[in-house]
Amino acid sequence: MSKPSLRIGIACWPTFGGSGVVATEIGLALADQGHEIHFLAHEYPVRLSGFRGNVFYHQVSVPDYPLFKYPPYALALATKMAEVAENHHLDLIHAHYAIPHSVSAHLAKEMSHRDDLKIIATLHGTDITIVGNDTSYTRVTRFSIEKADGVTAVSKYLTAETHRIFDIERHIETIPNFIDLERFQMRSCPEADSLRQAGETVLIHVSNFRPVKRVFLLVKAFAALAAERPARLLMVGDGPDRAAAEALATELGVQERVHFLGSQDAVETIIPCADIFVLPSRFESFGLSALEAMACGVPVIGARGGGLPEVVVEGETGWLFEADELDSLTTILVKAAADKEHLKVMGQAARRRAEEHFALQDIVPRYEKFYREVLGN
Repeated sequence: MSKPSLRIGIACWPTFGGSGVVATEIGLALADQGHEIHFLAHEYPVRLSGFRGNVFYHQVSVPDYPLFKYPPYALALATKMAEVAENHHLDLIHAHYAIPHSVSAHLAKEMSHRDDLKIIATLHGTDITIVGNDTSYTRVTRFSIEKADGVTAVSKYLTAETHRIFDIERHIETIPNFIDLERFQMRSCPEADSLRQAGETVLIHVSNFRPVKRVFLLVKAFAALAAERPARLLMVGDGPDRAAAEALATELGVQERVHFLGSQDAVETIIPCADIFVLPSRFESFGLSALEAMACGVPVIGARGGGLPEVVVEGETGWLFEADELDSLTTILVKAAADKEHLKVMGQAARRRAEEHFALQDIVPRYEKFYREVLGN
């Protein structure tokens, strides 16, 4: 006997960040299984496209009132959540990112007088290690975690950090991020063949160019690599450090070899153009962009620490360097670029690891199972 479909509200950031991407992919995958999905965000999620009869988008609007120096988005979100929960008889709200989504969900539950409405909070990383760790938000973040009906985290590292930072003992289900293996594939890239010159090694980096991503470290390491052998760097994304990174590339004399491509909707068509994916962040709670690269058959070089070692197997699917150490990153880049055949072997191993451990069709059912456990309780 088939289980009844669920009515699920999903609150997330609508941008290119990992939490928004994962939230949207979870919703779409669950919709394919027949569940009714209601997305709540201030803009249309970037990975949400096309029309499906059981997928709905509810825009959260914040009025521009002169009294408010900072628009109270959390309150507008809570109001919209309560409205959607009542009008569409939601079974649960899945809040991605603790602040403000999980907190707003608790307020929405109180406003809607729905004691049976369940709240699932998924922790993605910076909502715990940076935002939640700030004294301005620590107490409310702890509240949102302790009061949720169910909590998940995207890596064992993040689960442990949440227990440590907030000194809580409640159960947190670790469910890793996942990848759509049909979308992210090993494929030919004629664009790269026309771009690269003879013997060049092509590196790629994808991020939101925030300080935590350490793009300056990458540009410096690339300049050192380019001084020793032919190489090219593709920088995909946009954010506060992009302009300064471009200026640094010019200062180091590698501006003609570094291509800043801006935000791209279809990164799965660009990543396969590279020989190596570089993720120099000081730490990643998971490293979704690294998993995307691995699914495309591109080995990863990333900083040791955080949740990345749960994704990248050192010496098999990539390399890990000591965080913030320029010499360590440069040494690995030079060594990796010197052996193209070994890069191909590692790329194949990276694809296999993505298939065996992080496939969408294997991970999303774990969320559905967790939903039903919470609803049963």
